[in-house]
Parts: sequence; C-alpha cells; structure tokens
Amino acid sequence: MKRALLVIDYTEDFVAEDGALTCGEPGIALEAYIEQLTKKFINKNEAVVFAVDVHDENDPYHPESRLFPPHNLRGTAGREPFGSLKQLYEENREAIYWMDKTRYSAFAGTNLEIWLRARGIQELHLVGVCTDICILHTSVDTYNKGFTTVIHERGVASFDAAGHDWALRHFKNTLGAEIIR
Repeated sequence: MKRALLVIDYTEDFVAEDGALTCGEPGIALEAYIEQLTKKFINKNEAVVFAVDVHDENDPYHPESRLFPPHNLRGTAGREPFGSLKQLYEENREAIYWMDKTRYSAFAGTNLEIWLRARGIQELHLVGVCTDICILHTSVDTYNKGFTTVIHERGVASFDAAGHDWALRHFKNTLGAEIIR
C-alpha cells in the first residue's frame, strides 16, 4: 500500500518557545522523531507533505482571528519549519510537497486529496501539532475520505495535555486509526 507522511504545522510559531501560538516543550520534544521519520520516508521515495497553516494579518473574516492570537502569518519567520526540519526541507525541496492550508484540516479548501489520489496513496501517517486541533481535524477527514490513518504518538503534541490524550483515544476508538507508540 502506497503511503505518505503528513507533517502538520510543525513551524516556529507553533513549536518554538517564543512562538506566537506555541505548544512549547511538548512540541520541541518531537523534533528528532519527526526529522528521523521524514528522512525515512524521503529515503524510501515515499511522499512527504508539509501542510502549513497560513494567515493574513488582520484578516477579520477568518474564524481563527477571534479564537487565537495572530500566528503563521504569510511571509513571516513564524511559518518556517521548526528547528532541524527547516534545513531538512531546504535540502529536500524536490522530495517534500509544501502545502498551505487555511483551516484546521489539511484537506479543507486544498488540493491535498487530489494530490494524494493522483499518486495512488492510500495510507497517511500524521505527525505535528496540535494533536487535538489540526491533527484531529485532518484525521477526521482522512477517515471520511477512506484513507488508512496512522498516528505517530511520539510525533504529535499539543498545548492542552487533556485534549492531546482525548484525541489519541478518539483516533483509535472512533476513527480506527493505528497508533504507533
């Protein structure tokens, strides 16, 4: 079965200690695991997608504007991949598909499903942040669209520990996702 790795929102704003909407240490702790997993997929010539949140400054129409402080603003360093993932992306631009997203799910309003189906991909591995927001909404869409879903527990984190734990149970018990510990 052809598979792809989706690295979701692993950016400076969501992970760095001084990020605009950071999950902090839980996110930072994922760096080595996500880097290693991304290299593994690249080395096997498997698809890798960096699905990255993007917002425009002072956008009064985006629903997140009322929920969260400005983050991942277009053209800012906050949108850059966090830590070693930045260099990994720079060195592997041909092998990593960078995809902007404007909603929690990587599928909402994007061409992700078409991109995956064109490549015959059936199994999606999800890592990144936040477990109970963007990973959760993306995984609900993977389920609804009929993809096999794999969540890497060591590759996801949130700023809400209770939400993180709840989401991991939901992935397994409600969406039938495989959880790799």
